[in-house]
Amino acid sequence: MRISVTRTGGFAGIERQAEVDTTARPDADEWHALAKAVLAEGTRMPPSVVPDGFSYTIAVDGHTVHCADPALTDAQRELITRVLNEGA
Repeated sequence: MRISVTRTGGFAGIERQAEVDTTARPDADEWHALAKAVLAEGTRMPPSVVPDGFSYTIAVDGHTVHCADPALTDAQRELITRVLNEGA
């Protein structure tokens, strides 16, 4: 499973993107469960954002959802953090 996160917005407006391939990971089941929850919670259209807030596009094997601060769910926040920290 390929999971990518693109973060846009913020004070500086700098875009950041990272991707994780869970295929050979020993914790792949955790990633898959988290990704499934995020796909269920996200929206198909980008939500409105607060000034200087971040918005996120999350893609999981061809399925794309959008979310934004400050309305992130716990699952969205965890997946975004993990992908941006561990991804390439």
